Amino acid sequence: MSRDRERDPLVVSRVIGDVLDPFTRSVALSISYNSREVANGRAFKPSAVANQPRVVVGGNDLRTFYTLAMVDPDAPSPSDPNLREYLHWLVTDIPGTTGAHLGHEVVCYESPRPSVGIHRFVFVLFQQMGRQTVYEPGWRQNFVTRDFAELYNLGSPVAAVFFNCQRESGCGGRRSS
Repeated sequence: MSRDRERDPLVVSRVIGDVLDPFTRSVALSISYNSREVANGRAFKPSAVANQPRVVVGGNDLRTFYTLAMVDPDAPSPSDPNLREYLHWLVTDIPGTTGAHLGHEVVCYESPRPSVGIHRFVFVLFQQMGRQTVYEPGWRQNFVTRDFAELYNLGSPVAAVFFNCQRESGCGGRRSS
């Protein structure tokens, strides 16, 4: 494993492994909640991510379209993620150099509300083969990003970023009896 790969936050956090296979970032992706940028491993409280974020997709061509998925690989709890991956949001047909607001929201945004532990919320961006080539999955729980990408010939991701979130009063400690 290369030294860069060892320090990659997506590898260290097991996003590469649990959700994605190794890939090379090739498109800029900027996500922010109320002007606070999502950066790998940054912590957000549920109240800060209640409304869908502002998403700006790079690329160099309005005729290139992208799909953005937001998943929780730690649902319902990091120690027992039996609903992995829970799909929180899916937007297709996002024109390059624009934002998710110009895409087609096929699964509406569901705000993160983790009840146990610290959850990773992962945004994954794929380049589509063409417009209107990706459709709504029939479920949110046990969504598998890799299978979804394969089904719609999306190939490897072109960008990904994640944030951590725990319940508003969460401190991660034990409850006293």
